Amino acid sequence: MNTIIAPSLLSCDFANLQSEIEMLNASRADWLHLDIMDGVFVPNITFGMPIIKFIKKYSKKPLDVHLMIVQPERYIADFKKAGADILTIHYEACTHLHRTVQEIKANGMQAGVALNPHTPVSVLEDIIKDIDLVLVMSVNPGFGGQSFIPNTYKKIQQLKELLAKSESKALIEVDGGVSNQNIQKLHKVGVDAFVAGSYIFKSDQPSKTINKLKELL
Repeated sequence: MNTIIAPSLLSCDFANLQSEIEMLNASRADWLHLDIMDGVFVPNITFGMPIIKFIKKYSKKPLDVHLMIVQPERYIADFKKAGADILTIHYEACTHLHRTVQEIKANGMQAGVALNPHTPVSVLEDIIKDIDLVLVMSVNPGFGGQSFIPNTYKKIQQLKELLAKSESKALIEVDGGVSNQNIQKLHKVGVDAFVAGSYIFKSDQPSKTINKLKELL
């Protein structure tokens, strides 16, 4: 399949959110990545259901919703109602991971599982065939604009081996510090979907920056 660019709206201009979404609609971006933080699982708070509903109203692209929250199982139906197409939960925040993944799918969304930088990919062995996406955090979650953690390359290679061994069709997504400096190497080791926030939205022309990333793949 084609590689996916998913701009993270955490870095966009929220004062002009509609125009930012319309710019992304007209761009070569594939998904819109939404980071939901609760101030408990990570030391930051972002936005909730009303903003997701607003984004869904104007977006022509799938919403890739990344939950950095405790007890994500409490809100699955709410995120579906708000407009999530892909719902990713953290391994570290979910006591009953298999049950929660099944509930996400039962609500008509694709199910993803995210791993913090310190979490080994081996924890996914028993669930890898049940999920649609693995999100590898290449920075510590909670804030945008952090530097890429180099160990991510090794981790992605290990994940690729696990997928092959398990005959899983899950996509590999990476989030944190993605730029023109590392996207080709990440693609080479097996990444399918790239989340980029600051690199895109802090550039002079975000749409052209997305084009340049696409051209590198």
